[in-house]
Amino acid sequence: MKLDNQKIIKLENFLSKIQGDTYPEPLSEPHISITRKMLNGLLDKYNFPPGSKILDVGCGQGVALELFLSKGYHPIGIALNDEDIAVCKQKGFQASKMDQSFLEFPDKEFDLVWCRHCLEHSIFPYFTLCELYRVVKQKGFLYLEVPAPDTSCRHQTNQNHYSVLGKSMWAELIKRTGFTLLETLDISFEVPAGPDTYWAFFQQK
Repeated sequence: MKLDNQKIIKLENFLSKIQGDTYPEPLSEPHISITRKMLNGLLDKYNFPPGSKILDVGCGQGVALELFLSKGYHPIGIALNDEDIAVCKQKGFQASKMDQSFLEFPDKEFDLVWCRHCLEHSIFPYFTLCELYRVVKQKGFLYLEVPAPDTSCRHQTNQNHYSVLGKSMWAELIKRTGFTLLETLDISFEVPAGPDTYWAFFQQK
């Protein structure tokens, strides 16, 4: 399908309409603990040399950026919320306002793309996954973590959650994109509302 000017304008208008759905992501539990656990487990299992370039998609206010930086890597964060970007820059992190579906990076730029709780904010996750695939180096990795639908937290009702899909659908989209799916994990825990679950996928290009 070719996008003529009229279709492009419609898409731009829609993206402008939902831009106001974003909100700042201050550091909070259980995200801090889960980020640390999954990040440390990933780095313990797979060898990333010092100085590896890492893209943190939906970096929030920098919890993963700080951890990656402390371990000697070169992390870059992107987000859509102005407050998050400002906080990251105040902390000395490299961060830019950028849409995960329209990355402003060259092909094969990153050793690892860390995409935790961001892909569910995409209106077209297959397209976004293809864009993430584009910027990962050959033999590089993607870590993806998303909330499960229909838990006590009802993530599918969140204002800017547009793609809270089932686990098998996520796995299928990952494979269609071209990644080799290496590992899938269920992250289950309790919150005041009741039991909740996130799904983590780790894949290689």
